[in-house]
Amino acid sequence: MSNVDLSAFVKAYDVRGLVGSQLTPAVVEALAAGFVDELGAAGTEVIVGHDMRDSSPEFAEAFARGASARGAHVVSIGLCSTDETYFASGFFDAPAAMFTASHNPASYNGIKFSRAGAQGISLATGLAAIRDRAQAYLDTGGVTPVEAVGTVATRDVLAAYAAKLRSLVDLSGVRPLKIVVDAGNGMGGLTVPAVLGEAAGLPALPLEIVPLYFELDGTFPNHEANPLEPANLVDLQKAVVAHGADLGLAFDGDADRCFVVDETGAPVTPSAVAAIVAVREVARVRAAGETGEVFVIHNLITSRFVPEAIEAAGATPVRTRVGHSLIKDRMHETGAVFGGEHSAHYYFRDFWGADNGMLAALHLLAEFGAQDQPLSRFAARFDPYALSGEINSTVEDIPAAYTRIVDAFTARGEFDELDGLTVTGAPDAGFWWFNVRPSNTEPLLRLNVEADTAERMAAVRDEVLALIRALEL
Repeated sequence: MSNVDLSAFVKAYDVRGLVGSQLTPAVVEALAAGFVDELGAAGTEVIVGHDMRDSSPEFAEAFARGASARGAHVVSIGLCSTDETYFASGFFDAPAAMFTASHNPASYNGIKFSRAGAQGISLATGLAAIRDRAQAYLDTGGVTPVEAVGTVATRDVLAAYAAKLRSLVDLSGVRPLKIVVDAGNGMGGLTVPAVLGEAAGLPALPLEIVPLYFELDGTFPNHEANPLEPANLVDLQKAVVAHGADLGLAFDGDADRCFVVDETGAPVTPSAVAAIVAVREVARVRAAGETGEVFVIHNLITSRFVPEAIEAAGATPVRTRVGHSLIKDRMHETGAVFGGEHSAHYYFRDFWGADNGMLAALHLLAEFGAQDQPLSRFAARFDPYALSGEINSTVEDIPAAYTRIVDAFTARGEFDELDGLTVTGAPDAGFWWFNVRPSNTEPLLRLNVEADTAERMAAVRDEVLALIRALEL
């Protein structure tokens, strides 16, 4: 196994690689052993769950072998969503591993690691050390068992997970809603009936769910389970209109992200959802008697309206770089009640600071279902500006592209480098900003633009894209 280079597929926030050529049972055993060793988890419980990909059950079993060999007592929760694994990690206060490649194609799989209490692990906070320990095992012939090896048991947590989410948001009083849900053949096909329906034994809600691709199938026969790509929303958009539904929800493969479309099939931006949930969470903790400063996190790519809504609600916005492990760390550092990202990751203090797309959907349904406007009109109040969405460009010479942008905008806006390069226009030039960030793994530059009008946004977008791609204007 010494020819395996884990650094090729142990990423900034998780493990993500090709099945067979990169991820194998032996590699997973070594990563499990490194995980237990690094966290000092021998003699304690470690949670393992997996999605519906064909390779996931075998990998979960390999993880159980490696972890138990190093003395951990493995608790397998079987098929689950990623946020269900976070629930188990928080509820049982145990480290956890989730086997999923999220929205990646079927040829991929991966692992999302958590410390006890659903705390994230990144390269900077332990993942690099796990990788290096695993690499040492692979280079020296495999995992060596400790004298007191651990046990392996199973536990079903779906009903407890559903009950936890229902306890955080009360939907019993909303008006009747018809909702089309596209699970993309991913884990939403398991969790949606449990949380929004009666599959987990919970009382019926005033919701009519129209299911789309609820069959668990890791080959993704209908479309990739990546709602961030517009092409993967087309079926949902058509179904919402065809069924006369009030809205549509789309989940990614491991069901930790949730995207929303309105009754016309138009997408509701994750920034609008973040603003809606932020205002609700601030109001809730204030009503519960919280008198100190309330923090809400947003990454620097969310709409300007998100911090505006947070401040209007009487809370303090905290602007961060992009990245779920980083934001989980900031949630714990600040005690923030909520955090939102442009990518439809939503984080909750009442969910151990972890992200949960299903919980964000519950908040949206509660707020929307308490009034009579259609979602298109209701959501427009939280989406007043023009956003470009993320635009990727292949760029071989990223420093040269940066230089062109800096030269063009030096006298026209303020610069900051919290994450990539953000340029904000001077107030007398109308409201606009853009951010350019390099990819961690590919020769890509990612561009996001926002402005007070669609025309201004398009003008800034086109100018920056021309500079990125070295085109003539």
